[in-house]
Amino acid sequence: MARVKTAGERATLQGRIIASYGRRHRVELPDGTRLDCMVRGRRRDLVCGDRVSLVPDGSGRGVIEDVAPRATLLYRSDSHREKLIAANVTQIVIVVAPLPPFNEDLVNRCLVAAEHGGMKAVIVLNKSDLPESAGARDALVPYEKLGYRVVAISAKRDVGPLRDCLAGVVSVLVGQSGMGKSTIVNHLVPDAAARTAEISAALGSGRHTTTHAQLYRINPETEIIDSPGMQIFGLHHLSIDEAAHAFVEFRDDLGRCRFRDCRHLDEPGCGIAAACEAGAIAPDRLAFYRKLARELTRATR
Repeated sequence: MARVKTAGERATLQGRIIASYGRRHRVELPDGTRLDCMVRGRRRDLVCGDRVSLVPDGSGRGVIEDVAPRATLLYRSDSHREKLIAANVTQIVIVVAPLPPFNEDLVNRCLVAAEHGGMKAVIVLNKSDLPESAGARDALVPYEKLGYRVVAISAKRDVGPLRDCLAGVVSVLVGQSGMGKSTIVNHLVPDAAARTAEISAALGSGRHTTTHAQLYRINPETEIIDSPGMQIFGLHHLSIDEAAHAFVEFRDDLGRCRFRDCRHLDEPGCGIAAACEAGAIAPDRLAFYRKLARELTRATR
């Protein structure tokens, strides 16, 4: 275990947050030891997946002193606050299902967040054994045409098709409540429920499987973070230019507008609008972008 000597007799240890509950965090050290930690000062912006420096107190607890720079950060925001979801993840796995019906607006927002944050995105259609899954599958075809991988599974029967997508990376599962994220985790990680109970008992937090993100290791090279179900995904931290660039099908045409400050709403000579008329951009995606751009404009004002 790597140790960095401090000015006193204590040593600073390096670890990673595997679960967070407000200012209390479960931190795993490189040798597998887990410590229940508080944060020095009033800082509350740490999140599952963060790599941290901490000072142990010798009784299974510690104090987090610092957090390392993040390679990636998935978060959502509205006009009032930001909600951090997970740090240092490679891939976002967007879980949808035919029942309850999934929200395409949320899917689009998650894709924008993934593109802006430099993370890959995979869409998983769970409950694919249901009769209603045919319509849901058809609704996902446009995303496949954009280059996003779509995987159909029935988590209660077989999560095998998903394993190849997860292998060798750190993924975070996101989606609406009721899509089956916890079922997927329980089949990928057989002792997931036991681990959750252990952490909840250690932190005195009760049941938090649906209110806080938690990291699970499938094998030494593969990890997943299960995040709370969500109904909305605010993107108020993006500028309009950043939002437009997060639409992969826009990128070839972003420099073809008559005006350099074109927002691709209703300006004349818009290259994005022309591409849509030519069939290169789906009308539904352009409509969603415009909805988002107007939302960001109101937020800026």
